[in-house]
Amino acid sequence: MTPGTGTDIRDARAHLKYARISPRKVKIVLDLIRGKDVGRAAGILKTTPKSASEYLFKLLNSAVANAENNHRMDPSRLYVSECFVCPGPIMKRVMPRAQGRAFRINKRMSHITIAVKEKAE
Repeated sequence: MTPGTGTDIRDARAHLKYARISPRKVKIVLDLIRGKDVGRAAGILKTTPKSASEYLFKLLNSAVANAENNHRMDPSRLYVSECFVCPGPIMKRVMPRAQGRAFRINKRMSHITIAVKEKAE
């Protein structure tokens, strides 16, 4: 419940855990769709030439499906209310280098969350 309004503002969420992409790369694309209508956000994700766009497009469609099927929201009135990325575990690998040295390579993972809400009338 929002204080003072007496109405319940719900959102539908979708989570993607352990995505094999760096959180830094995902954040760039998330900033493009935050606060946009679902249709416009999907269009942005379809045309953005970033590797994170494919992950986020599927996740956005999942959030819209959750809103429609679980919360009985109207898909035409949805917008991206919240989207964020958190770092997941790091796979540590070793790259052999000259003279017997070894450099570490960090293969990062992300936990991504997208939430959609219905616009107020």
